[in-house]
Amino acid sequence: MTTLTLADWQQRARDLRIEGRAFIQGEYTAAADGARFDCISPIDGRLLAQVASCDQADAERAVASARAAFDAGVWARLAPAKRKAVMIRFASLLEAHAEELALLETLDMGKPIGDALAVDVPGAARALRWSGEAIDKVYDEVAPTPHDQLGLVTREPVGVVAAIVPWNFPLMMACWKLGPALATGNSVVLKPSEKSPLTAIRIAQLALEAGIPAGVLNVLPGYGHTVGKALALHMDVDTLVFTGSTRVAKQLMIYAGESNMKRVWLEAGGKSPNIVFADAPDLQAAAQAAAGAIAFNQGEVCTAGSRLLVERSIKARFLPLVVEALKAWKPGNPLDPATNVGALVDTQQLNTVLGYIEAGRAAGAQVLLGGQRTLEETGGLYVEPTIFDGVGNAMKIAQEEIFGPVLSVITFDSAEEAVAIANDTPYGLAAAVWSADLSKAHRTARALRAGSVWVNQYDGGDMTAPFGGFKQSGNGRDKSLHAFDKYTELKATWIKL
Repeated sequence: MTTLTLADWQQRARDLRIEGRAFIQGEYTAAADGARFDCISPIDGRLLAQVASCDQADAERAVASARAAFDAGVWARLAPAKRKAVMIRFASLLEAHAEELALLETLDMGKPIGDALAVDVPGAARALRWSGEAIDKVYDEVAPTPHDQLGLVTREPVGVVAAIVPWNFPLMMACWKLGPALATGNSVVLKPSEKSPLTAIRIAQLALEAGIPAGVLNVLPGYGHTVGKALALHMDVDTLVFTGSTRVAKQLMIYAGESNMKRVWLEAGGKSPNIVFADAPDLQAAAQAAAGAIAFNQGEVCTAGSRLLVERSIKARFLPLVVEALKAWKPGNPLDPATNVGALVDTQQLNTVLGYIEAGRAAGAQVLLGGQRTLEETGGLYVEPTIFDGVGNAMKIAQEEIFGPVLSVITFDSAEEAVAIANDTPYGLAAAVWSADLSKAHRTARALRAGSVWVNQYDGGDMTAPFGGFKQSGNGRDKSLHAFDKYTELKATWIKL
């Protein structure tokens, strides 16, 4: 935990030099046409930097750089042990620059500095280090062949990877992609969200310092979908990986089909159910977890526990505990280490969240807590954590991803009904089950159509566990050895002896 005060972080913010240019072929560079866009802090509305607004010409240049580096083998043909050493240095450089990166993350997208420092930067470094450590321990295969033949099954890097990453965990989500993509020997063109591009731009230089050759990692910021579309349609991009909304994910699949049938791996939306049975082992712990599941990172989390399913027999006892727990999550200046709820990322997202709150009221759900914009006098974008009771699962606030601190409470009477409600969504990213009955917990976990299921906790797991979703939450997996599947091709070589 940081020992720096609010005043310390404010001074560091004033002294911070921010790089806003793209990074291509090992150098920072302006967009080809010189276009830039304003990067505005949601904390107080001030201008942080002007950032290069890349487009088609920049995408062409970055992909050509990545392809040339890949074909030359300066990274792809390095021994896995040598790539591992570089990846570990890259992770160590993130840790050495932890305060700078955390500050950029907080200023750029509004998350509390304590979370940026304790969660985002360590999580990003861990993803790079874990992937690097693993790469020289992943073996190829020998097929069971007749005595006069030899069958080899080998994994080869796929080539040029375009990675489009979201604004809610900009650094960590980038490193979830960069770790396995780089460790397996690919070249990468990274496209950060225009809402939070600053850490992606900064770590490009750190990658070069770590020993990743020029051209292997390129970073293209851009406003809107211009450069993302250019990468998705590019005939020389072999794989496209994406984390973001389901709407954009579907469009990227179309672009891949319209171009070169590039592999597309998607982590998209969620509307995760958090199921609390009457026999939950600790209702107080469940209430604390329910509050954190919706308020952490201002609810701007794809796995946010936005639907709280409560068994009717305990609702009168349990719901007041949740309300009380959520009162402890209070919006404040994200540069204050005591703050646990920061600012929403931009005005568009603020209006989206407030619109959903109004939709919940209009549908007849009851606001038990919050429901208002707050701290307007700061010039920042803050919303009170909000609880709706009396929510039907067909309501808009129960079906659509809000990406804000808005919790919908839904009542059920049986395990079968809980599972039916939980699965009644287009998404299938995550879910949680609270029960002291081991058999019930296992049965429920198996019945839930979700890529991650947590029992008697919310948001468990680490780099050893795969992360991804069922249904319209996407395909493929980040983290764990399974992530390497996205960045490698399998080759069968059959030799007649």
